Amino acid sequence: MDQRFDVTERFADGAQYIAGRLRQGGSESTHQVVDPATGEQVFSYRLAGAADVDAAVAAAEAAFPAWAGATPGERSDALHRFAAVLTERADDLAHAESLQCGKPIKLSTEFDVPGSIDNTSFFAGAARQLEGKAAGEYSGDHTSYIRREPIGVIGSIAPWNYPLQMAAWKVLPAIAAGNTIVLKPAELTPLTSLMFAQAATEAGLPDGVVNVVSGTGPEAGEWLVSHPAVAMTSFTGSTAVGKRVAELATSTVKRIHLELGGKAPFVVFDDADLEAAAHGAVAGALINSGQDCTAATRAYVQRPLYDAFVAAVADLMASVRLGDPFDPHTDLGPLVSHAQRDRVAGFVDRARGYATVVTGGDAPGGDLAKGAYYRPTLITGAPQDSEIVQSEIFGPVLAVLPFDGDDEGIALANDTPYGLAASAWSRDVYRTGRASRELRAGCVWINDHIPIISEMPHGGVRASGFGKDMSAYSFEEYTQVKHVMFDNTAVVRKDWHRTVFGDRQT
Repeated sequence: MDQRFDVTERFADGAQYIAGRLRQGGSESTHQVVDPATGEQVFSYRLAGAADVDAAVAAAEAAFPAWAGATPGERSDALHRFAAVLTERADDLAHAESLQCGKPIKLSTEFDVPGSIDNTSFFAGAARQLEGKAAGEYSGDHTSYIRREPIGVIGSIAPWNYPLQMAAWKVLPAIAAGNTIVLKPAELTPLTSLMFAQAATEAGLPDGVVNVVSGTGPEAGEWLVSHPAVAMTSFTGSTAVGKRVAELATSTVKRIHLELGGKAPFVVFDDADLEAAAHGAVAGALINSGQDCTAATRAYVQRPLYDAFVAAVADLMASVRLGDPFDPHTDLGPLVSHAQRDRVAGFVDRARGYATVVTGGDAPGGDLAKGAYYRPTLITGAPQDSEIVQSEIFGPVLAVLPFDGDDEGIALANDTPYGLAASAWSRDVYRTGRASRELRAGCVWINDHIPIISEMPHGGVRASGFGKDMSAYSFEEYTQVKHVMFDNTAVVRKDWHRTVFGDRQT
């Protein structure tokens, strides 16, 4: 397949996927999908308006009774077929992901696409494991049991950094539990979300179970969150926008799942394997050009290792190969847009006033000048309360700070509003055990940073939100628990009735 396949032809019928079909958006506005590696437009489409959201929600409502009523085995079979179709489409998905995001093709083919397929296979199995508490007589006179039921229509909003994986994380637990869904991908990167929904239809999932509206947050997103027929909303994105989502969702008393910003600390104790920590920091900071809410953004290194760590990371960053995302040897692609590149550059330029840029800190010239590229950047000497340490940058930038005692290292790591992910590096099991307990984050890696697996949950605490993606724990977000209680006595007048009327029977 041509690495820059004809997106316009593929989505000639529009970039909205409602009730199993592509259609044009109803908004008067259009949006251009731009290849961030070249700055060239690759697709233009009409955005979704409120009427498109209404249509998508109506399609999901219509599909809900039958899908919710399907047996776990039937939903599981459909998801297994879904995984098979995605496997057949893996090459297309990887190239579309790299085209719209600029991520290296080796990242798309070895991480994004296989991870999404694995997630689909996991939920195909998990669909048969929706269990409640065993039946029992807890009052003595009654038998109780628990039903775990789907909620209804889910309205989900996904970000632009991992469009395919975020579509999977939003869609799969929702539909495996028997819900139907309307997904709004970021308008910058709708392509693989649409392809994901098409694959669901090809796999035999009923029309309306998976719908996609491609539109802006203020128009399509806010109406989706506010829609009275949407029973739950799941949002992944910045903390600032997450607060707005929460405000809108509470107006209709719907359930909310928020996976928000992060500022992951990378804590290196003085007995750590220095080479492993340096390699882990570079990989953890630069994955997806640093556009990852769990990326290693601030490394705290105990003073005996600090200078050697900075030198090792600087050397490794200097060896990273920027280039065409479709070149298999490229390590680092562009950021998602020139606006995002300029935002990252602004953080670094402001930091020059109070810190040292050890390496990077600029955009490359030459053949890459047209793209949204930014060099891997290492910063030292920044104060703990500075912008570069406290704010989410979402770019290939790592700040390194020293610490002395273990207490100080953990305190500094916890000293931001966020709590999504963290890592600790040490050969001492007691040190790492303490770090795993005391680092305030939804995920703590020990002697590694970034790996995720379908069987384990992902989600944050504090300003990073609440609730879980992936794993069986995600079903807590997408199901409601119902208690059913049967009287076992056949007694007409219960003893407790006297508390409301009459006297105790003698």
